[in-house]
Amino acid sequence: MGTHLVRTVVTATLITAPALAVAQTTPFRAGVDLVRVGVTVLDDDGRCITDLKPGEFEVYEDGARQEIAFFSGGREEATVDLDETQRMRLGLLFDTSGSMNNDIKLARSAAIKFLNTFPRAMDITLVDFDTEVRVARYGQADFPRLVERIRERKPDGWTALYDALGAYLDGSFEQLGRKVLVLYTDGGDTRSAVTFSEAMEMLRAADVTVYVIGFVENQSPSVRNAQRMQLMQLAGATGGEAFFPMSPEKLDGIFDRVASQIHAQYNLGYASTNAQQDGKWRRLEVRLVGPRAKGLKVRARPGYYASLVPRRIATTSQETP
Repeated sequence: MGTHLVRTVVTATLITAPALAVAQTTPFRAGVDLVRVGVTVLDDDGRCITDLKPGEFEVYEDGARQEIAFFSGGREEATVDLDETQRMRLGLLFDTSGSMNNDIKLARSAAIKFLNTFPRAMDITLVDFDTEVRVARYGQADFPRLVERIRERKPDGWTALYDALGAYLDGSFEQLGRKVLVLYTDGGDTRSAVTFSEAMEMLRAADVTVYVIGFVENQSPSVRNAQRMQLMQLAGATGGEAFFPMSPEKLDGIFDRVASQIHAQYNLGYASTNAQQDGKWRRLEVRLVGPRAKGLKVRARPGYYASLVPRRIATTSQETP
């Protein structure tokens, strides 16, 4: 799979990442005891179901049923004090390439409104990208600085989408907590060193749920269809979903739908009955049981990579600016 050797410049809250070089390694996953699975449950009309109980879920790994050791969800986050391993870490990948020039004001407004609906997130990571990739992580007390950062960036350059995704995943690898990433872009990748297939492998190895908002209506029909398919694959690899508004004016509504799904997500955890640390792909399936299961749809990541011994350690050089 593709990983990164990243040279970064670090301050208290800001990391600037240039184009990323790609190295080949074996698929990996953080060496943790608990496998975490984010689960969204929808009815036939697409409404989120938020009041299911632990006994209404079953988790299977490679066909073997697992015992659920941890459970939260159904908007529980808004009312319960959670520890660091359970609280949300929110990420936003925000396209600022030149093609965004006509729609940037509406996109900024919708993104800021969206981020403001998560006052209990442990932190928010902003990755704005064009020809370059810039990564900054903010605590809730720094929210005004985050808003200023979103508003000040002027659209310019190419679109290094997959490099941006890789930079975010490198930074989130050692983070504890429930990780959710929202990706907004208006076009395909035109710059990255990371390929689409490498981006997919990194997502399969990551404990992150990705939601994509793809405003691709400005592309030609043939290009648009290919981009929609790729963006749907990126989200689907993590148990997330891709949305495609028909116009920039629809962005507020789409961001609202994404926020609703994030707030309604269940978080399940289990200790795998397969103790082998072989780095292999393990297939996951989440099922609903009981009288309420009929007619409900479950969305969760399709699997994960087992840990390896020794663990892969990210190689990152840092310097003081």
